[in-house]
Amino acid sequence: MSAGSEYPRPTKRLSDRDRASMLRVDQAGEFGATRIYAGQLAVMGDRHPYGRIIAGMASQEERHRQAFDAMIARRGVRPTALAPIWNVAGFALGAVTAALGPRAAMACTAAVETEIDRHYAEQLDDLGEADPELSTAIADFQAEEVEHRDAAIAHGAEQAPAYPLLSGAIRLGCRAAIALSKRI
Repeated sequence: MSAGSEYPRPTKRLSDRDRASMLRVDQAGEFGATRIYAGQLAVMGDRHPYGRIIAGMASQEERHRQAFDAMIARRGVRPTALAPIWNVAGFALGAVTAALGPRAAMACTAAVETEIDRHYAEQLDDLGEADPELSTAIADFQAEEVEHRDAAIAHGAEQAPAYPLLSGAIRLGCRAAIALSKRI
């Protein structure tokens, strides 16, 4: 038996403000994801083989966003004031990467989902047992985000032109969006 399973990790004391910040950034992220996929689909269409894959991912992201929208409403949490920016920026990122080609669109998905996986893992670590409703949603959605990342890699993300540069820039943008949406 490992030490981790013998002794449960103590739950951090999170304030209502901390949990509201988590919920705000998660809702913003799922909204941004829906906009990225909308931009990709606007360029590629849903008839392209990758378009069908993207449409399936977009449907899951919409379900995630709706769940966080409902939680925000029930808990009286203020959404991010940056939603109009994420609306335009997400769509533009999706459209530009799709215009670069299907593998670039997949590279975008792989980069975004890599950061979201990391972000959700940090949140789950911070939450512990403090908020079962939020923890369960995050864990469920994280599993789907990992599936998206893995599907994108399987469909050629790493073969996109200038993949390391493209991926790095998108991941940096995601980290910045996360940091800003927590507060604003």
